[in-house]
Amino acid sequence: MYKNILVPIAFDETRDSRAALEIARAISEEGATVTALHVVEEIPSYVAQYLPEGQHQHNLDDLQAALAEKVNGDNGIIVKVIEGHAGHSIVEYAAKNGVDCIVIASHRPGFQDYFLGSTAARVVRHAGCAVHVVR
Repeated sequence: MYKNILVPIAFDETRDSRAALEIARAISEEGATVTALHVVEEIPSYVAQYLPEGQHQHNLDDLQAALAEKVNGDNGIIVKVIEGHAGHSIVEYAAKNGVDCIVIASHRPGFQDYFLGSTAARVVRHAGCAVHVVR
């Protein structure tokens, strides 16, 4: 059983985040920490300069609220929104926060995934902890 589980959540209908959260609960030990994490791609500076002041933070706050709603206010699940490249940021967050298992939903790989790699594939290859992939 795991003590600190990370569940990356994408706002994408092809990934079953509900199943990933259920699996995280099933493999967690009593008193475990489960974190739902959404990674937002960073806005390039040449775009950010045209946003109204405070817009970026407002967008992050909206995403945080949407993520909390997506996990249905499940008690005990910590909700985090961070910025960066999804694959790298998930692995980095897990390493910095002592995560011992990542439960990540994935889609069926398409032809392009064999050349570029999906987020789940990158997490599996680079994570320093156990990774459970849900399809």
